[in-house]
Amino acid sequence: MESTSLPAIEEQLKTIQQLIQKAKFNDAISHTETLIKLTTDEPHLIELWYLLAVAQRYNKSPLTALSSINQLLKLNNKHSRAHQELGHINLALNEINKAKLAFEHAVKLNPCLVGSWQELIEIYRLSQSSNITPNPTQKSELQDKIQLAANQLAKLKTLPPALLAVTELMHEGKWLKAEQICRHFLQNNKRHIDGMCLLAEIGIELKIYDDAEFLLASALELEPKHIHARAQYLNLLIRLGKYKAAQYQVDTLLNSQPENLSFKVAKANVLNGLGKTDEAITLFQQAIQQEDSIPGFYLQLGHALKTKGDIDNAVYAYQKAYQLNPSYGDAFWSLANTKTYRFTDAEIAQMQAQQDNEDLALTDKIQLYFATGKAFEDKEDYPQAFHAYQQGNQLQQANNGFDINKLEQQVDEQIKYCTAELFEQRGHLGYEAPDPIFIVGLPRAGSTLLEQILASHSQIDGTMELHNILGLASRLRGRTPNTASHQYPKNLSDINSDYFRRFGQQFIDETRVYREDAPLFIDKMPNNFLHIGLIKLILPNAKIIDARRSPMACCFSGFKQLFAEGQDFSYSLEDIGRYYQAYLKLMAHWEKVLPNFVLTVKHEDVVEDLDKQVHRMLDFCGLEFEQSCIDFHKTKRNIKTPSSEQVRQPIYKSATEQWQHFESYLEPLKKVLNIK
Repeated sequence: MESTSLPAIEEQLKTIQQLIQKAKFNDAISHTETLIKLTTDEPHLIELWYLLAVAQRYNKSPLTALSSINQLLKLNNKHSRAHQELGHINLALNEINKAKLAFEHAVKLNPCLVGSWQELIEIYRLSQSSNITPNPTQKSELQDKIQLAANQLAKLKTLPPALLAVTELMHEGKWLKAEQICRHFLQNNKRHIDGMCLLAEIGIELKIYDDAEFLLASALELEPKHIHARAQYLNLLIRLGKYKAAQYQVDTLLNSQPENLSFKVAKANVLNGLGKTDEAITLFQQAIQQEDSIPGFYLQLGHALKTKGDIDNAVYAYQKAYQLNPSYGDAFWSLANTKTYRFTDAEIAQMQAQQDNEDLALTDKIQLYFATGKAFEDKEDYPQAFHAYQQGNQLQQANNGFDINKLEQQVDEQIKYCTAELFEQRGHLGYEAPDPIFIVGLPRAGSTLLEQILASHSQIDGTMELHNILGLASRLRGRTPNTASHQYPKNLSDINSDYFRRFGQQFIDETRVYREDAPLFIDKMPNNFLHIGLIKLILPNAKIIDARRSPMACCFSGFKQLFAEGQDFSYSLEDIGRYYQAYLKLMAHWEKVLPNFVLTVKHEDVVEDLDKQVHRMLDFCGLEFEQSCIDFHKTKRNIKTPSSEQVRQPIYKSATEQWQHFESYLEPLKKVLNIK
């Protein structure tokens, strides 16, 4: 039987809720049972089973309600309100201990469930005053639980009802609905700091970073001493790679709370981002001396040590992290992501065992799958390796909401509006500084190798993947309800001519902090290939190098890489193939409208004839040859990308053929790439 249509079922759900509110429980039950038979859509089925259980409990049929809520939990055992309802049902059945466990599980999944906290306080108090008197230790533990629940309840009750609803929706993963309610609340409460912080948190989750940044900066202007807003702003700036701005925020926080350990660790992360890795490592070590039981501290220390090139101690730190928390997916993935670490059989067994843990967080599970894939690939067990990679990719893709059609639309818009005429009319308006060398392309295409080669030259500083161009494009794009009518890049022909020079100067000024003393520097953000037209307009004398790798090797290398952020296209073989094709299409356009502005360097050519490609790149950059570029693997510098250990070694050819071990699994990719 076909499912009812979306608008119809949404109205029906509202009708059922109204029937329950009016205590017409039999009508609500009958209506819901009919809809369950007609509905195949899982999210709506979950809501229907939930409403059915509630109506049945209110109708004094707790055993029937128990059966209904168990049907829901079979569909989604992490539904927080279902566990809360299970608690209410068990209370109705006088199963106090089962109720307590259900409410505790509910607040673990969603700490914003007021009803669960209220019931837990009563249950804990009942345990305290029961005839079976707990021993002093149990009494103390119960008192601590009562206090914790009371504190959380008091905190939640300070929130306006609308914001309380927003927090519940956020914990249920209903981000768009939460955003809608929060924006509506702020329209009538424009200076409500907690509301601004919640909306910023939603923006970060939806990757609308410019909105979130503006909201948090505005909140701090209104209330400079708001610690939570400043800490949230700090974390966002770190995430965006804006370490200079983050440094001011973390110093301000430490001035107000000098002993706050989380702020000290944030300071270490900022210093690492600014290239002051030794100082960062010292701060991480001090934090661990102060509190040595937090796995995340060891993980972040490991990242800093890896950046420096101290791989042995980085490995020790990652291992210490998973020893403290055996299900810590990030620790195992960080070991895999060194690219040189080889897992033991015992570690592989531990990762596989943790994957079956029903309570494991989604992020940990994804990281464990990718790490397991790398472990089996190193053992040349390619079927198991691909299965693990595929599992991780499917989970990540289902979670990130990426739409390849939107990327292809962006490419078409660049081609439509960034014409030869645009550059003839406005290509001379930007800031003339020749400092930047942009390395663009797809991730895992060899860009880190090219950066290491060029940064080994005395006249070039290597930096990192800088977010500045992407941030500028985002600001120019604006945010409109209709995504088909973005202002950028169409507005490049209309905006004030003076802006181009200002934007170029701003880029040079903002990136100064990542440089040392060389006249030239590298920005290796691969996604900048989308914005080569913008770069030409604001920095007409910049150099752009396209790091290109053969399609199968490049795409499969991306497919088996779990990125920290920003490469959401890489978790589907079809998407990554379409992305590669869109990239080729746009690069051909740039060559047509901006001839000789981009130098294409193929990874396979670098592997085959390093000397020739080094000379090509240095000639393109207007630099004399230096032998250090050939001996790039001897260069000591901080490297933050996954290939950091690989580019500290001489050129090797084996990586160009790794995808062939998996060829039988890659038909969807070959089909999109038109490879027979």
